[in-house]
Amino acid sequence: MRYGEADRILHLYTPARGRVGAIAKGVRRARSRFGGRLEPFFRIQAELHEGRGELLTVTGAQTIDPHARLRTDARALDAAARACDAVGRMFETGEPHPGVFNLLCRQLALLDAQAAPDGGSGAAGRGGSLSFRLKLLLAAGLAPQLGACANCGEPEHLVGFSGAAGGVVCAACEAGSFALGEEAHGFMADALGKSLTEAPVAGEQALGQVERAVAATLEHHAHVRLMPAFAAA
Repeated sequence: MRYGEADRILHLYTPARGRVGAIAKGVRRARSRFGGRLEPFFRIQAELHEGRGELLTVTGAQTIDPHARLRTDARALDAAARACDAVGRMFETGEPHPGVFNLLCRQLALLDAQAAPDGGSGAAGRGGSLSFRLKLLLAAGLAPQLGACANCGEPEHLVGFSGAAGGVVCAACEAGSFALGEEAHGFMADALGKSLTEAPVAGEQALGQVERAVAATLEHHAHVRLMPAFAAA
């Protein structure tokens, strides 16, 4: 965000220090030494000076990957913003999570690779975004219980999902839960077990149930509320 006459405050996610704030002085001037290297969704190698204040100061930056194709696809650009927002909200401290950093890098690279001027689907679609969020739950230690009822351990007749219980529930324990169909259940299991490039496919009703399950898990166990995973056309 803009600060003062020519500065900009940046939110950076790093492998060794988690989320950090930094100020880039003079970056909005036409002759800034940073050029166009400090833009949203860029992967950079940054040199940061730590002073007495809360904000670090950017003293150098080199571009590793600008993800330039994102700018040609509004849907991919929106998905990138939602992915970064999810990481920023779920992992908002300075605690390092190199796995989360690598996951975000892979998601941005995948969005960039699949971006298309005519608005392709792939990782920018709702399924790809939800697969990413499920992996964030796993990284946060909040992966939902899917193999058996989260209340009683019953392995069959799993008909609902409970955020409070932390996973699927059987017919005998469904009080306070919401319906979770077989397609949604299968999507979640596949998404957690496969790479981002192998994001499973499901219908809109099933994806709606998955998104509700992710939201319920986060709100109950992490007190975090995310924006919707996907912007409808």
